[in-house]
Amino acid sequence: MPDQPPSPDGTTAMRNVSPDAASALQTHSLRFHRRHAHLSSVFGNDWFSLKAEAFARFFGTPTFLVGQTLVVTVWILLNVLKIVHFDLYPFILLNLAFSLQAAYAAPLILLAQTRQADRDKVVTEADAHHREDLARASEMREAALGVQTAQLALLLEQNTALTQVTRDLTERIETLTRDVHEKLTREHHPKAAP
Repeated sequence: MPDQPPSPDGTTAMRNVSPDAASALQTHSLRFHRRHAHLSSVFGNDWFSLKAEAFARFFGTPTFLVGQTLVVTVWILLNVLKIVHFDLYPFILLNLAFSLQAAYAAPLILLAQTRQADRDKVVTEADAHHREDLARASEMREAALGVQTAQLALLLEQNTALTQVTRDLTERIETLTRDVHEKLTREHHPKAAP
């Protein structure tokens, strides 16, 4: 996959990522959460637990609130207008229904809040482990960069020394060549010698 330019918010654009690759990336990013997977369901994983969780979740939905409001409105209208007269004005049966609902809803909601707090704590710990791993990896990269920088400085010093040796040898070769040339010139032309 070719490198993609960063998006305006600083993240890499993931336009051409397949769903499988995106799922693999998400799974990899949640690797610190795997050991706490048993906490994923608020009430556990058996049939009753799943139904209890669904029931507790339903209490917080707009559907439940609108439905309950409609039922109470119809209940009161039926009894006030005396269309069906099964609960007299103080609506004792309606109060009993609300009390029964509250008696079951409160423990479910408290249990859900407790388990959610436990899950939030676990997620926070997993995120802290992740940040620690990132910091450790960053420190290791910085240490490796320091070693590489030291190696580069050493290589530059060695290169400078080699360049100096090469220059000295070149000067020496030039001097020797000149001396040999002068000697050969004197031998072939003895008259030119002083």
